[in-house]
Amino acid sequence: MTKTNSIFQAPRAPARLPLEEPWALLGHRSPTVFMRDYWHKRPLLVRQAIPSFALAKAQGQSLKSPISAQALFGFACDGHSEARLVRAKPWQLDHGPFTRKQIPSLQKKDWTLLIQGVEARHPAAANVLSWFRFIPDARLDDLMISIASVGGGVGPHVDSYDVFLIQMEGRRHWKISSQADLSLREDLPLKILSRFKPEEDWVLEPGDLLYLPPNTAHEGIALDSGCQTWSVGFRSPTFRELLQEGLWRLAESLEDNPQLASIYADPHQEATHSPGVLPRQLENEIERQLRRLTLDRGKNYMPGIGAYLSEPKPHAIFDGPQNPLSPKAFWQALASRSLVPHPQTRLLMWQEMVFCNGEEVSRGQDAHICLAWQELAKEHCLAPGRVLNKNSSRNKDLKRSSPALVNTNGRSLRTKQLLEENSLYEAYCSGWLIFESAL
Repeated sequence: MTKTNSIFQAPRAPARLPLEEPWALLGHRSPTVFMRDYWHKRPLLVRQAIPSFALAKAQGQSLKSPISAQALFGFACDGHSEARLVRAKPWQLDHGPFTRKQIPSLQKKDWTLLIQGVEARHPAAANVLSWFRFIPDARLDDLMISIASVGGGVGPHVDSYDVFLIQMEGRRHWKISSQADLSLREDLPLKILSRFKPEEDWVLEPGDLLYLPPNTAHEGIALDSGCQTWSVGFRSPTFRELLQEGLWRLAESLEDNPQLASIYADPHQEATHSPGVLPRQLENEIERQLRRLTLDRGKNYMPGIGAYLSEPKPHAIFDGPQNPLSPKAFWQALASRSLVPHPQTRLLMWQEMVFCNGEEVSRGQDAHICLAWQELAKEHCLAPGRVLNKNSSRNKDLKRSSPALVNTNGRSLRTKQLLEENSLYEAYCSGWLIFESAL
């Protein structure tokens, strides 16, 4: 039988994932079992994690990656994606953007092109990323694609974060080790281990997956020209980074604290022979204010940390719609069209607060707008009519508590201010939120 080539159509995961059911992606384990037994603990190899590849092969077909080599080369050249080119023999590292001539031919051996954040560039990558939303979005970093010629790789190394390595085209030979010696070679431009001692190795074929917890030494070498490995990586910020970001945002929030506007006074200050020494009373007053602010409570830092972790990637570019809907037309469109985050938008929740691209978008908003943001954060989709469905019990409760609710038929809009000065419409105009048909 003559083999025919087809493109793998990466499906999007449902908004609500079945966490207790076995998944082929996880070796017929449920997400609950995977997180309990493997996440951050030990590696996992899954053959046929994407069954479509094996099914196609059994039918005499060969599935190709949903993103072609030429498309990936384009991403590396257009300046909208972080890209790196790694050559072996000898090791060399170059940073993009590149010209097309700078990228070697796939027939030339021993090179790898790495492209970050591909979920923002292609819907198939965004769909694959949706498969992993059983892990908190706050931990998710991005989807990186490496395309390599025969012999291509980045050398034996470790990552400080969890990673899922999905083989999407061609074969790659992986070696891993649990070694404690993670010292690096100092004579190279890449972070390559000085003494790599493999303990296990496998050849991954299209559809296979390898999960590695942090600090697992590993090396992958392409066995076929055009080898594509899709890497789903997760953030691992230090506590220093989290607390620094939380602290400076907390400091900004003190602007709104009226009690701190009172002026320091010292009516009981005594005459002193040490005028150059900070007064003890000042120290006592500062300590009293700090105790009142309860700065040792995590809840005071979480809004700032939520804003920080929702910041988009540095290369993210948001273009608002060329012909944006009017405020009234926007609300009418919500009755029949789904509103979704732009692929580069990050959404996070803490309690009832919602953070989008580094901003708390729920602050000062009417109750129905806050509920819409919460649904977007949870489901990554605001279904038609969900802003205010008159048959919804939750909206009946809101009607009793807020006279400012918007009916999606556009007929009961309270004021121009309500139409325009809300964060949903502002996010739409900024390109942070888009209607699904615009993808």
